[in-house]
Amino acid sequence: MVKLIALYKQPKDKEAFDEHYFNTHTPITKKIPGLRDIKVTKIVGSPMGESEYYLMCEMFYDDHDALQTAMKTDEGKASGKDVMEFAGDIVSLMIGEEVHE
Repeated sequence: MVKLIALYKQPKDKEAFDEHYFNTHTPITKKIPGLRDIKVTKIVGSPMGESEYYLMCEMFYDDHDALQTAMKTDEGKASGKDVMEFAGDIVSLMIGEEVHE
């Protein structure tokens, strides 16, 4: 399993962010071919108090090829375009592999 992780810093307007994220962005993202699962975590703090991060989304794919293929689809491009338009200044994207020891 490979996952694309989107980590969002605190938005200026949390209510507007949530409205767009959950009602516009997530439905676009869920249409991406090859997406196996999506998990969203709202960051509520850190051991040191407040966190600079607000939300984490993990999008699961079978493997790197499936992820790359998904990102080239119209749905993948639409999701990428949308995230850059509403959160491009606060999102970091990374690719990870789960480790099972």
